[in-house]
Amino acid sequence: MEAAETILVIDDEVQIRRLLEITLNANGYKIKESSNGKDGLVAAASHSPSLIILDLGLPDVDGIEILKKLREWYEKPILILSVRSAEDDIVRALDHGANDYLTKPFRTGELLARIRSALRQSQKAVDSPLLTFNQLTIDMPNHLVKISGELIKLTSTEFNLLALLAKNSGRVLTHQFILKEVWGYGYIDQTQYLRVFIAQLRKKIEINPSKPDLIITESGIGYRFGE
Repeated sequence: MEAAETILVIDDEVQIRRLLEITLNANGYKIKESSNGKDGLVAAASHSPSLIILDLGLPDVDGIEILKKLREWYEKPILILSVRSAEDDIVRALDHGANDYLTKPFRTGELLARIRSALRQSQKAVDSPLLTFNQLTIDMPNHLVKISGELIKLTSTEFNLLALLAKNSGRVLTHQFILKEVWGYGYIDQTQYLRVFIAQLRKKIEINPSKPDLIITESGIGYRFGE
């Protein structure tokens, strides 16, 4: 029997921690808890959780600062669970390394689905030379893309964009993050430029570009590569 995945919850609200404990335990996860940021950092180092659920409104240190510190060494998924719903807060958290973002109050079914997705993607070797998504295959070393075995011709920029999205499958990537990684800092405000390339890429790899299954738009924030 496989060992249960451990999830660390860093949240100062007792009611939220109790709800998560009941929900996660009932779905086969082990849970560790911390009520503030400093204890959360210690718990993350001590327990090596498979995933961290992090609140931003912590009593001692702002959650974004805790996120930054975690991302100095912690490479597994971090899911933000917060009452902050402003687009700027969501973008800021994702830009600093969060894998996903849910606002309170939340639906437990959606939370569990996002946890499962994040854990699945975490278990994939993102540096694998060959990434496969249904009929799509990406050969990283040789810069080759095939759909159902048929070679798809991409420009170098299109391939770099696809590779970035695919290696971060399941994670929301902000417009600014993608632009910086693919084109450089000089392009971080060129969101229309990115939309043009996303549209071109969808035409080449999506079955129905108008209803994409692979490159999913996160409105006002960025894109998520589907499973």
